[in-house]
Amino acid sequence: MFLQVSQLEVRYAGAAQSAVAGVSFGLAAGEIGVLIGPSGCGKTTLLRAVAGLERAQGGQIVLGGETVSAPGRHVPAEQRRIGMVFQDYALFPHLDVAANVAFGIHHLPRAERAARVTEVLRLVGLDGMQTRHPHELSGGQQQRVALARALAPNPRLLLLDEPFSNLDVDLRERLAHEVRAILKAANATALFVTHDQLEAFAIGDRIGVMHEGQLHQWDEAYALYHRPATRFVAEFIGHGVFTPAQILQHGEQVAVQTPLGPLHDVEECPLPTAYDAGLCDVLLRADDIVHDDHAPVKAQIVRKAFRGSEFLYTLRLASGETLMTHVPSHHNHAVGEWIGIRAEVDHVVTFQRGGNASSPPAPGVPVASMLK
Repeated sequence: MFLQVSQLEVRYAGAAQSAVAGVSFGLAAGEIGVLIGPSGCGKTTLLRAVAGLERAQGGQIVLGGETVSAPGRHVPAEQRRIGMVFQDYALFPHLDVAANVAFGIHHLPRAERAARVTEVLRLVGLDGMQTRHPHELSGGQQQRVALARALAPNPRLLLLDEPFSNLDVDLRERLAHEVRAILKAANATALFVTHDQLEAFAIGDRIGVMHEGQLHQWDEAYALYHRPATRFVAEFIGHGVFTPAQILQHGEQVAVQTPLGPLHDVEECPLPTAYDAGLCDVLLRADDIVHDDHAPVKAQIVRKAFRGSEFLYTLRLASGETLMTHVPSHHNHAVGEWIGIRAEVDHVVTFQRGGNASSPPAPGVPVASMLK
């Protein structure tokens, strides 16, 4: 791994618990990693520790084969050859675009410096704007200038701390896709912090979900959504609910009994002995529940959210359980109306009954049982 973080511990003086606690993950050269989680979960502290702006109290950080942080060793930030892009861009308002981008490469000869500025501005799609000043640019253009400035010195690693937080929602996802293309074209290794799932999915090769200083899962977006390793990840990523279920075995056949009926023909199904009497909670995503007027199971709409092409309905079964479902927006049902639904589940994920989402992950222990 080009970046290897092992059992990293960061504690602030006087704090009751560590801001970063035993975090480990790896990032290959050319990969883009994303750290996501609620405010105060430790993702920015972790980013600052990788940058060298925070001193770690435990664990180690290895960058490009060099140990930059370990017990008794702390390589200063300015010696780590790391580029950073901040949420406020930090552009110099009195300097034009070319001078902003050239700020970190003044050691190069003038002609080489000018060529590098042109090269990175072309990379970010701003060639020809060298003489403009930041106030003459849109928010997205300013962000590209900040990215070009960070890329100009050819850093070993690029760190981006909520770089799109000052932009409107529509621009953020589009710019995330554009920044991913830019980083891939530059063959840059990058670590990105955000609280926005759509940004994380758009830009990341690997995504880490953090909570209360701990890294619950480091994986691809698909696995986070369909195979969450902990209850917190299951709740934090996407729309879904936990509903009580029971794993039953009849001969060689195993099924998961849910309020929507049994789920059959599932592979890798744990035996009922995996839980006490087979009792567990099953995660049902909104896309696991299909609107079907002819289905025998009915549910009442208790809340609806219009999403343009679809509604997100919150439903309640007659037995009291809550579910969620995505329904095309031309099916405009009223709150209080009863509709038919059925389960269409490709990935069944079960957890201990009534578990606590805030419980820390147990390394090496299968917190969830995945049934494909």
